[in-house]
Amino acid sequence: MITEFKTIASTTAIAAMLTAAVAVGAAEASNPMVGGAEMYADKTIVENAVNSKDHTTLVAAVKAAGLVETLQGEGPFTVFAPTNEAFAELPAGTVETLLKPENKDQLTKILTCHVVAADAMSDAINKMIADDGGAHPVKTVGGCEFTARTKDGKIMIEDGQGNMATVTIADVDQSNGVIHVIDGVLLPKS
Repeated sequence: MITEFKTIASTTAIAAMLTAAVAVGAAEASNPMVGGAEMYADKTIVENAVNSKDHTTLVAAVKAAGLVETLQGEGPFTVFAPTNEAFAELPAGTVETLLKPENKDQLTKILTCHVVAADAMSDAINKMIADDGGAHPVKTVGGCEFTARTKDGKIMIEDGQGNMATVTIADVDQSNGVIHVIDGVLLPKS
């Protein structure tokens, strides 16, 4: 009886250790948290973005531009997703003006300049930058061309006006692409 109890206890302890090891492995392999929300690789860009408290301005803009259905589509898309703080750095009144129905075309242009028609994880972007001697041209679905660079081990995106945005959270895997959180709003050439 005591031997059976020791065997059951040992088996239970081993099972518990294996379960813990699997849980740690799953946590390490999971997507990063963004804006206090877990991002799920089996959900679309829009399904995940709506849960990030750091991207409420971006989500409102995507809705105002009528791009929800597009970004729920098959993709693949790479989205450079500005945070609320990034939008707040724009001149006063800019976001409010862009969200007005009469400015939908301009808003759509700016938002689609944050989207690339590919599934580009940071390793691939870093390789393209290195292969191109430190500066890789990025063509967006909005017709903008930006430049990807690296600085201090971080991916930087230079927009059409010479502004730099840093990727602060990379490789947020989605069912239809990837999100890279950035700290600036990318603007097309004037």
